Amino acid sequence: MSRSERSPLLLAGLLATAGVAHFAQPRPFDATVPRSLPGSPRAWTYASGVAELALAAGLAVPRTRRAAALSAAAFFVGVFPANVKMAWDWRHRPAPQQAAALGRLPVQVPLVLWARAVAQSTGSRS
Repeated sequence: MSRSERSPLLLAGLLATAGVAHFAQPRPFDATVPRSLPGSPRAWTYASGVAELALAAGLAVPRTRRAAALSAAAFFVGVFPANVKMAWDWRHRPAPQQAAALGRLPVQVPLVLWARAVAQSTGSRS
């Protein structure tokens, strides 16, 4: 299997793992939900878990891969405020936790670029 064939499946695996984590251990995710969003943090945690699982499924199927990859890129942009909130909330925690929270912020950029690259490589083959 070539790298271009593995890439969407790896991205799907990452999203599926994150999606399952939202249900297996929801409390840490609840804490990152911006307070300005309506409803309960748990509802947003579960909704984002469902979205990640749906995106993973879409990436795994060649017919829906391009749309899922573009949606994943938008999703990664959309969850950025939760990462900002986490970094702000953790500013008084021990240095390793602060570093982890701050480290999540720039990680969104390669995730968005990865999803876009999957979409582009899928689009070039259709």
